[in-house]
Amino acid sequence: MEAEERFLGLDIGGTKCAVVLGDAQGRVLGKQAFATGEAPGWKGMLELLLEAAERLQRDEGRRARCVGISCGGPLDSRRGVLFAPPNLPGWENAPLCAHVQGRLGLACYLQNDANACALAEWRYGAGKGCRHMAFLTFGTGLGAGLILNGALYEGASGMAGELGHLRLDGKGPVGYNKAGSFEGFCSGGGLAKLAGLRLGQELSAKELVERADAGDAAAAGVLRESASRLGQGLSLLVDLINPERIVIGSVYARAERWFRQEALRVMREECLAESLAAVELLPSALGEGIGDVAALAVAVDGWRRAHG
Repeated sequence: MEAEERFLGLDIGGTKCAVVLGDAQGRVLGKQAFATGEAPGWKGMLELLLEAAERLQRDEGRRARCVGISCGGPLDSRRGVLFAPPNLPGWENAPLCAHVQGRLGLACYLQNDANACALAEWRYGAGKGCRHMAFLTFGTGLGAGLILNGALYEGASGMAGELGHLRLDGKGPVGYNKAGSFEGFCSGGGLAKLAGLRLGQELSAKELVERADAGDAAAAGVLRESASRLGQGLSLLVDLINPERIVIGSVYARAERWFRQEALRVMREECLAESLAAVELLPSALGEGIGDVAALAVAVDGWRRAHG
């Protein structure tokens, strides 16, 4: 892949959407962002993004090879269709890729945001150079993207990696519509509910960490419980797919000091020794800009798969 090749990425979220122009090394060379409600419906929002994409290409003086879209699901990556995303009302059954291809005349590839972030961390971040990696979002919810044998693994119907749906306990905070789920214990939304159960008051992950940092033992206890459940869930993952690296973003990456040691303690008790010895547990290396790079990574990965 030549250094001067350019790619477009669309990062679509419930609060903001962005279009980025970048290269095959994941470098963002141009960007424009919009509030998601700035235009009506998915067609109106895409029109804003695609007009910006055309401007970015003109400013750069070269045409992009293809377009990658990173978006919260549920979606069908093979058909390029977004189904009924809870944070994007009015975007039901939106044929995103067909619309982009018709408008720009460029091939378009779609992935859910967890898979897109997994591709980004694998190509350009903490997973670079390995062949077997899992990325966990640990954001508002808990999703995962799996890189197995040097390629994104999507499963039979594109639903691989929905770790948040695993039940870790018969009781506990509700996440992914299931009490005691991995997402219920290990996500921003789950932490707020866990604080409600343990402290009688829902607190955000940020508030819990701030209180724990200030010496609040009760807040620290909530984080420790989440960290223990993280170790439990990761132990299942380690024994199942035997990865080289597990990369975790968002809440974990910002507050690793409250999660890492307790999670590893549980993993030492639960994992097969040989599998545990083979894996590294790492925070996301791409930080708050991961969404931009993730959309580019979807484009680069799609182009590589299509052209060898």
